[in-house]
Amino acid sequence: MPECENCGSFVTTDYVRVFAPGGLENPRVCPRCEDMIRDGGSVREARSTRRT
Repeated sequence: MPECENCGSFVTTDYVRVFAPGGLENPRVCPRCEDMIRDGGSVREARSTRRT
C-alpha cells in the first residue's frame, strides 16, 4: 500500500498516480502533512497554515 514519505499516512493509488513524480511509488507529502507542501520538484515547509 502506498504511504506518504513525510508522515507515513496511507494514500490511495490514484493520489500517487496524480501527485507523485513518475517512477515513485509513494508521494513525498500528502494532504495530512500540514507543515510541508510540494514545490516544483522538491518539498518545503509551508509558509502558512492550510485551511480545510
